[in-house]
Amino acid sequence: MNITDTPPTRRHRVVVIGSGFGGLFATKALRRANVDVTVIDRTTHHLFQPLLYQVATGILSEGEIAPSTRIILRKHTNTTVRLGEVTRIDLLGRTVTSTDQGKTTLTGYDSLIVSAGAQQSYFGNDHFAEHAPGMKTIDDALELRGRILGAFESAESTTDPAERERLLTFVVIGAGPTGVEMAGQIAELAHLTLVGAYRNIDTRDSRIILLDAAPSALGPFGPNLGHRATRTLATIGVDVQLGAAVTGVDRHGLTVRHADGTERRINAVCKVWSAGVAASPLARQLAAQTGSTLDRAGRINVNEDYSLPGHRGVFVIGDMATRGGLPGVAQVAIQGGRYVARQIKADVTATEKSSPQPKRPPFIYKDKGSMATISRFHAVAKIGGLQLTGLIAWILWLAVHVAYIVGFRSRLTTLLSWTWTFLGSSRGQLTITQQQVAARNALGRLHRIRHDERVNYEVVTRAG
Repeated sequence: MNITDTPPTRRHRVVVIGSGFGGLFATKALRRANVDVTVIDRTTHHLFQPLLYQVATGILSEGEIAPSTRIILRKHTNTTVRLGEVTRIDLLGRTVTSTDQGKTTLTGYDSLIVSAGAQQSYFGNDHFAEHAPGMKTIDDALELRGRILGAFESAESTTDPAERERLLTFVVIGAGPTGVEMAGQIAELAHLTLVGAYRNIDTRDSRIILLDAAPSALGPFGPNLGHRATRTLATIGVDVQLGAAVTGVDRHGLTVRHADGTERRINAVCKVWSAGVAASPLARQLAAQTGSTLDRAGRINVNEDYSLPGHRGVFVIGDMATRGGLPGVAQVAIQGGRYVARQIKADVTATEKSSPQPKRPPFIYKDKGSMATISRFHAVAKIGGLQLTGLIAWILWLAVHVAYIVGFRSRLTTLLSWTWTFLGSSRGQLTITQQQVAARNALGRLHRIRHDERVNYEVVTRAG
């Protein structure tokens, strides 16, 4: 085990777990502070997660939404970036344990920012992941691209009408912003981009289904915008089915239960899961050490200043934290990261002046609105009491997303890709590789093993 620490004359040490929106913006805000920052993440990139569906449907490349964290922070001379997966946080000992390629590292801290994000939630049905992958990582998006385009290729080569229909049926589970955007882009891919590219099939025969157990799409946006989104999706060929809970998923399709208890079968090869999220398991560790409670999504309840009870120097932000019903959107993480950085700088200044630790103002979120794109030139936006739809909302969506993409080059290449896609019918990122297929097959085997182990454990436990 490697132990990283510094002599007693060291500067204030800040450890940041996660390089998502919260962690990255907190780190950037500490650039000129009299502190040493260590960023620990299990990936080498900062992921602009709201645009993953565009990687999955061939609009953007992964590099455009996932720039290198080291490159972003290379001018931050007080910052060290470390690759590793955090396995333990010891609040009493003020250490973070991380592992990478079999090597374990213990890192000490004076202030800790935990922003490890969230993962896909299957509501206790983790075995669904083998046949209905989620969309939380670059690997997920590339795998989905392979599945979507692979379905068209398989449909082209089959002579069985039933099999062809099954291959050309695409199901997106979850009608939140991600699901709506994903369904809309699969529809555009089938009804515009790929038209005429195949000789034995007409891609416009594809059936795109968007499922949700809720009574309306885009629930947080309100019923009016949800209805408008549903209507727009219908015009581009998306069949929105609400009040439909998914109870089973397998290789050949899925089972849906309606509010009246009736069940039906949908035959489909390609399924996408966007129905729920769960906070990083690190939240459970922190809750056990502090007595804090977790909500249904596994997010930890924090104080008004994002700190944990009894631990002034430990902050949890972004999708891991729950406080006052704040939405799980990028803006909350960005503002939270900047706010926490200010509190750390104030504490460090007080220590340097031998002054009492300052009283912290509560974090106040400035709501900049919620947006979701449906198709080219169509989006919905809710900004305070203002509701926008259509072209105006779409232009606003473009502007906001460009503004928050990190790096000038990424912004420029993203704009060029959008121009190429939205003003024409082509997409520049339609490559799929055997590596993607192999990765998904391996993941599927892993999920089966874990499911079998869990079932066996439960059987033995009950028997005991």
